[in-house]
Amino acid sequence: MNSLSGSLSTPLSDSLSATGETAEFAAVLERAVAALKTAGQLLLERYDVSARHGDLDGIVRAIHANDEAVLPLVEQPLLEARPGSRWVEDELAGGVLPGGEWWVVDTAEGNINHIHGMGEWAVTAALVRDNTPVLAVVHVPLTGDTYTALRGRGAFLNGEPLRVSAKTDLKAALVGTGQAKPGETEEALRRMGASVTAMLIDALVVRVSVPATMQLIHVAAGRMDAFWQFSDVRSGLLPGALLVSEAGGTVTDTDGEPWSLASGDFLASAPGVHTQAVDVLSARA
Repeated sequence: MNSLSGSLSTPLSDSLSATGETAEFAAVLERAVAALKTAGQLLLERYDVSARHGDLDGIVRAIHANDEAVLPLVEQPLLEARPGSRWVEDELAGGVLPGGEWWVVDTAEGNINHIHGMGEWAVTAALVRDNTPVLAVVHVPLTGDTYTALRGRGAFLNGEPLRVSAKTDLKAALVGTGQAKPGETEEALRRMGASVTAMLIDALVVRVSVPATMQLIHVAAGRMDAFWQFSDVRSGLLPGALLVSEAGGTVTDTDGEPWSLASGDFLASAPGVHTQAVDVLSARA
């Protein structure tokens, strides 16, 4: 896969619009949005702002309970929306997928926030064809907002076009990163910490939070200017990667090289600050 910039930087003949698939995928997108909204409503009913978990066992049980409750509402509807597609069982595992079409879904992106009564969580889905994201939906139940993208057809918030930031100076940029998952190696965590320090020096403000998708929708909407992550967590990156690229952003690894499911690092940014962000992350992180 080539780097993602402005749109997926592959030949026009590979885009949905050029192959006559736009209407077909638009119908899949509509069904995906409906499924995620249904799932989001259930999560909203399970949401408790006063929730507090006292130990790790309670946290793990609550996370699994959310996933188990939501999964039946999205798995079958999405598979039926795209006959022949398959389901990625472990949305956290990185690396390339076998050929064909795969659904990469997070039934509760930001689950840790949801179960602690915090606000940043969503339901997300990406349809990946031959390791290229072609469709993305992010539904945020607390606000009712739905972010969508089709490859080559743009990114949208509630039907209105999204556009990344026009900033050109990293010194004026709001950037972010976060822990991809529990259990990262000490080396990975130290690298993340070093990258935060580097960006604190060179950017305006650095946000460190989870989940990745909630920061990536801000990049796609132009509210934030860059997001990076030292991880290959599929579910947190794929929907956001397509949304940012279709909103005119640039998606690479942290060295500025083409990003794919085989990449270990991830960077999505407004084009005007991308080179500066790469310089900071590759030189000092």
